[in-house]
Amino acid sequence: MTWSIIARDSATGHFGIAVASRFFAVGARVPHIAAGIGAIATQALVNPYYGIDGLKLLRDGKSPRDAIDVLKAADSGHASRQVHVMDTRGHIAAYTGADCVDWCGHIEGKGFSVAGNMLAGAPVLHDTAATYLANEKLPFAQRLIAAMYAGEAAGGDKRGRQSAALLICGNEEWSALDLRVDDHPDPLAELERLEQISRERWVYFRQFLPTRANPAGVTDRTIIDATIEAAMAGRK
Repeated sequence: MTWSIIARDSATGHFGIAVASRFFAVGARVPHIAAGIGAIATQALVNPYYGIDGLKLLRDGKSPRDAIDVLKAADSGHASRQVHVMDTRGHIAAYTGADCVDWCGHIEGKGFSVAGNMLAGAPVLHDTAATYLANEKLPFAQRLIAAMYAGEAAGGDKRGRQSAALLICGNEEWSALDLRVDDHPDPLAELERLEQISRERWVYFRQFLPTRANPAGVTDRTIIDATIEAAMAGRK
């Protein structure tokens, strides 16, 4: 009941997942990312443990294909599931159960994966993938949103629109960007608006947060405020 794109930004190594659906709070269940491990989107009659346990399997060294096989073996309802997985080496695997609602399918590309079910048709995924490929110069978050817009223009979820989400993770366990639109008449437009707001202060502030390499981060508010103001001034 959803379509999503998983991608890895070649410039930064960040993983990102964008998703949209005629389903409440799709961002709460579909996207799962672990820094330095991989990314998983679990959808259709969603099984959240495909994301939770799938990341554990990747962390233990399983390939995306082997991880999916393990998840399916533990789930007697797997015929109603759809999942796609990418690891840090760029390996991709996907599964669409026989009971998923048409149109459903998957596209594997270099550095990205697109999958969906209950869609208006195959062009939803094809246009999502083509637009992602065509916008390499866009910042990663904007590139993912542009790709989803193209899928929506091709028909998107055949039931309509309700929610969307964008999750991006870098080198830390906390997300670089985590945006959710849980219930909205035009969720991708609202997601785009939130991403624009994130560039007002958040994208500059996040560099000061604690990291594993610098557990205290930067706490001098003078430095924080001056850096953010200078960055914002440079955008004008």
